[in-house]
Amino acid sequence: MHDVPKRDAHSAPISVAAVRQSFAHPAHCEPSQFLRREISVRMQERLGLIKIKPERVLDAACGEGRDLLVLQQAYPEAQLLGVDAALPMLSVARTVSAASHSALQTFVSRLLGGHRLHPPAAQLACADFAHLPLPSGSIDLLWSNLALHWHPQPHAVIADWARVLRSDGLLMFSCFGPDTFAELRDVFQAQQMPSRVLPFVDLHDYGDMLQAAGMATPVMDMEKITLTYADTAALLADVRAFGGNPLQDRPRGLQGRRQWQQMLRLLDQRRDSDGRIRLTVEVIYGHAFRPVPRRNSSGEAIIRFEPRR
Repeated sequence: MHDVPKRDAHSAPISVAAVRQSFAHPAHCEPSQFLRREISVRMQERLGLIKIKPERVLDAACGEGRDLLVLQQAYPEAQLLGVDAALPMLSVARTVSAASHSALQTFVSRLLGGHRLHPPAAQLACADFAHLPLPSGSIDLLWSNLALHWHPQPHAVIADWARVLRSDGLLMFSCFGPDTFAELRDVFQAQQMPSRVLPFVDLHDYGDMLQAAGMATPVMDMEKITLTYADTAALLADVRAFGGNPLQDRPRGLQGRRQWQQMLRLLDQRRDSDGRIRLTVEVIYGHAFRPVPRRNSSGEAIIRFEPRR
């Protein structure tokens, strides 16, 4: 990822270096996989309602490649691409992809009575998902699961995603919304402590970004998921595993012990009737198509003639 100095209404004070560092250790992120897998399943359900047959599929911020396996099963004949800025994540993805590719070949061979096909393996690249190393109009389906909120300029990310999509190409993504970790934000505010929670972007703003990028009839959806924990340590461990606090203005020194202990007590006091501590996660889903251009680069109208059936 590149640090972007220019700011506007959609920008957040996120350090891209801190984001990259947060995801540089796959083992540290592993405890958060339960949520990523659940959101992936819900994205698959939405994708299943859309009839497409993509030739090239991109997972933007593919992490350790688990969604690539899902996409490979859904579109076994498609060429799969994965991009992520964290090289250690891609190392895991390469191992996972190779094992899955071998298993898929065996499965297809059995279905065909011993005839062995060679579906293409996923191609992986270490790159910033806001500056994709791909030519314009080269992707049929761009998928991104719980990644967009980690970039300081999501509108720039969406613009580049729109650039690489072919006409009638589909963009499908999920990300955190503004009520994510609301309980933590409330506790920090009660303690008059600097918030360690990102100012996540609203659903309607993402819809505006899609339209500004030239995407057609964006469909936006949102749901809130409540996670519950037996203790504050487990809750905070998951928050760190989700990505932690990559804000540029986050406190650099150690938190005062007394203030931090009071924060933990306030969090502990929020237990529900079952004795569990709740944590809200707002998930935003969006999808939109890249429309067929009506004019060429010279401004001339494009008229298409379809043969009679």
